[in-house]
Amino acid sequence: MPSRNAPKVISGNANRPLASSIIKRMSLHAGTRLGLVDARVERFNDGEIFVEIFENVRGEDMFILQPTSKPANDNLMELLIIADTLRRSSAARITAVIPYFGYARQDRRAKARTPISAKLVANLIDRSGIDRVLTMDLHAAQIQGFFDIPVDNLYATPLFALDIMAHFRDCRDDLMVVSPDVGGVGRARELAKRIGAPLAIVDKRREAPGEVAEMNVIGDVKGKCCVIIDDICDTAGTLVKGAETLVAEGAREVHAYITHGVMSQPAVERIEKSPMKSLVLTDSIEPTPEVLAADKIRIVPIAPILAQAILNISSGTSVSSLFDHAGLEPLYEGTYS
Repeated sequence: MPSRNAPKVISGNANRPLASSIIKRMSLHAGTRLGLVDARVERFNDGEIFVEIFENVRGEDMFILQPTSKPANDNLMELLIIADTLRRSSAARITAVIPYFGYARQDRRAKARTPISAKLVANLIDRSGIDRVLTMDLHAAQIQGFFDIPVDNLYATPLFALDIMAHFRDCRDDLMVVSPDVGGVGRARELAKRIGAPLAIVDKRREAPGEVAEMNVIGDVKGKCCVIIDDICDTAGTLVKGAETLVAEGAREVHAYITHGVMSQPAVERIEKSPMKSLVLTDSIEPTPEVLAADKIRIVPIAPILAQAILNISSGTSVSSLFDHAGLEPLYEGTYS
């Protein structure tokens, strides 16, 4: 149901710059200065998390901004404890805005005697008193079905399409979208359709988790400006090896668009030394100083999209316009600053 009150945003510690950017854009829409809900989210000496809210939230439409990125367990517990605090403070509705959903890569049993941790985390969120989840580019679409509450899964592909059309005007005819594995073909095909480019696939074979033994390219990339698209970049080993394979197959340039920049060590060093010309990330995870200082890495902000999604959810209107790059065009802001 549409909210009778303006939405209020409270932030954990996982990505406060993103929360502040969202509030700025909501302020522009409202025509008045808004602020994050006044609260403290702290840790006791033994690591226990404590939350205290300093303003009245009774009957309010509350949005918690908290990606569950590194440290995943701490940030997840912050989210759950903030939700419990709001529920016990009589908030009318609680929406968890989780730009990056941690544990999403554990969405199935890959072998015997292993957990489905994404389902466990969904259960924890359900039981914490959260009424709705807003996220972006879930690692696997079926994770939406792990929840017993509504889930709005936004996509970065329309935003990436706008960015590519803005930055690759001079070589549009030579563009080729590349999926780094068979599992990501759907995402790559969607981007290729939006920008009118052909599609290639890198077929990889792993010998152990995180280690790629062999890569083969399906498609003719010779002389092409290749754009790899994926949802997560962790250590960048697979991404860099894919770029090297494309160059070896005759690609003129290789660029990459990744939604969630986990960027564990030694990701930045690998990217900087790789044959890739550029890597574009969103700020779903707060960029580290090392990421921001990297010459080859550029950040595209998602605050305008999330701010509009929050306003749409609060007013009871559809968020489907945010799935289309034409609808997103007024919200596209280019490079992060």
